[in-house]
Amino acid sequence: MNSLKHLAIIMDGNGRWAKKQGLIRTKGHEAGANVVEAMCEFCIRNDIKILSLYAFSTENWSRPKSEVDFLMDLLLKFLVSKKESFIKNEINFNVIGDIIPFNDKLRDEISNLKSLTKDNKKLKLNLAINYGAKDEILRALKRMQEQNLDINEANLEANLDESEPIDLLIRTGGEKRLSNFMLIQASYAELAFTDTLWPDFTSLELEKIVQNFYQISRRFGGL
Repeated sequence: MNSLKHLAIIMDGNGRWAKKQGLIRTKGHEAGANVVEAMCEFCIRNDIKILSLYAFSTENWSRPKSEVDFLMDLLLKFLVSKKESFIKNEINFNVIGDIIPFNDKLRDEISNLKSLTKDNKKLKLNLAINYGAKDEILRALKRMQEQNLDINEANLEANLDESEPIDLLIRTGGEKRLSNFMLIQASYAELAFTDTLWPDFTSLELEKIVQNFYQISRRFGGL
């Protein structure tokens, strides 16, 4: 049976979910945020050590300012509200992406939660915010240059925001593309796409996808 250490999810479909409910788009983002805790609980129960969630891409800044502002406020509220839960459940909170454009309050809350949970071992939660794989690669190369490191695969991977390869990558919402998400880490990931919109995605559906993953023959380019 395959080992599932790193699970990644592109959380897509919040806006369409809200539209179907006759609600404004921001209500979809609120509903989507509530799914995260169930995914973390699933990973802990099933001994999955890393969960990477795509929350806000480098391209999402092009959305209406009102929606971007709402998402930033929602992220801040999420971090504050989940602090006790992350500590209690031994979740190591981490951010991948460039947080420099965020305001001081949000950056401080990110740093605070990372510090409070840095020694937790049950699950590492990577929240991808202002994240794009191309941007991540460029930032990794800059770090290598600053350290006078040779340009090779090992050094590049070591300087990525997350160096652990993805075993299973899921995208909700019906689209079938990676959208500039963890392209190096996903080089040999198994891919699963579901039409389920993110706010409707459940642990039961995740369980079915994971069980299918366990049955796949993974050859990594070999025979």
